[in-house]
Amino acid sequence: MTIITARIYDDDQPTGFRILIDRIWPRGIKKTDAKLDLWDKEIAPSTELRKWFGHDPERFSEFKTRFEQELTESGAVTKLAQQIQDDQPENVVLLYAAKDREHNNAVVLLPLLQQALK
Repeated sequence: MTIITARIYDDDQPTGFRILIDRIWPRGIKKTDAKLDLWDKEIAPSTELRKWFGHDPERFSEFKTRFEQELTESGAVTKLAQQIQDDQPENVVLLYAAKDREHNNAVVLLPLLQQALK
C-alpha cells in the first residue's frame, strides 16, 4: 500500500482511497467533484490549533508537536489505520487544502499513519 499526500486543488488528482483530512470543507470545491471516500474531521487539527498556527512556517515545529499530541490523545490515527486496513486499498491519498506543501497537517499525519499501518 502506498500513502501519499495531495492538495485537493491540484488539477492532476491521484487515485486511490481518498481522504479529506481537513476539519473545514475546502472553498470552491463541490462535494461531488472531490470524489472522496472519507472525510475524517477527527484526523484534522482542532479549530484552536489550526487558528493558532495560521499556516505560519515559523510556528510549524510547535504546531507539529501540538498536533501529534492531539492525534495521540484522540486515538484518531489508530482508528483511521484500522479503517484503511479493513478496506485494504492499493493507494491512500491524504487530501488537504493548504497552499503550503511543506508546512501543513498532512506533513505531520503521513509518517504517523505509515507507522500505524506497519
